[in-house]
Amino acid sequence: IRILVEGKTKPSYVRVTFPEGWTAEDMAERLNEKNLPGDRFLEIAKNPPSETVGQFGFLKDMPAGASLEGYLFPDTYFFAPEESAENIVLKMLKNFDNRLSEKFRKEIETKGRDIFGTITMASIVESEVKTEADRKIVSGIFWNRLEIGMALQSDATVSYALGGEKKIQHDAADINIGSPYNTYRFKGLPPGPVSNPGISSIEAAINPEETDYLYFLNNPETGKTFFSVTFEEHVRNKAENGL
Repeated sequence: IRILVEGKTKPSYVRVTFPEGWTAEDMAERLNEKNLPGDRFLEIAKNPPSETVGQFGFLKDMPAGASLEGYLFPDTYFFAPEESAENIVLKMLKNFDNRLSEKFRKEIETKGRDIFGTITMASIVESEVKTEADRKIVSGIFWNRLEIGMALQSDATVSYALGGEKKIQHDAADINIGSPYNTYRFKGLPPGPVSNPGISSIEAAINPEETDYLYFLNNPETGKTFFSVTFEEHVRNKAENGL
């Protein structure tokens, strides 16, 4: 009775929120802050056991050696104080499994794509723009670039290659690094997701806005995004907006 009165009982759960667009490393840090096994969580996320991967059909097209980046669904979770890292990972993967509806899976298949590539695209879109309308347009821009063999040139992938260092704009040294995640130097999608996207970005990657745009530009102060069809228009947008 004395323990109850003095408020020394252990909480029955730990509430943890992972925002959309966080990486596995971000999530591990948050878990550590909550006295949960973040370091072990990150180990599993980076090198998932085959028995974990084998439990989920959506992971079947994941390349050998790939991490769980992209599939750790961002949400608010309630974990037991002694929750194991293995259980934390499983709960997040089960959440992803529930959120990626059968309709979404069929649409991905109909478009001739796979889940891994689609989630990789969603993770880039998540990290590039913040509104639902912009995500659909930017997703369309990136798919357009892939279709014509143009480099994605995504700053989000360069940030991931640099270890998560987020910059509004990268300098010449950054965009010349030799990482396969550098989509300025290497064409096609990067080797895997660069963040853990929310459902809005996943939907944008599956059903992008169809436009002729090939370029976009963010104004970090206003949050406004400018779109253009040609590089000349893109340069003009930069000059007109002081970016």
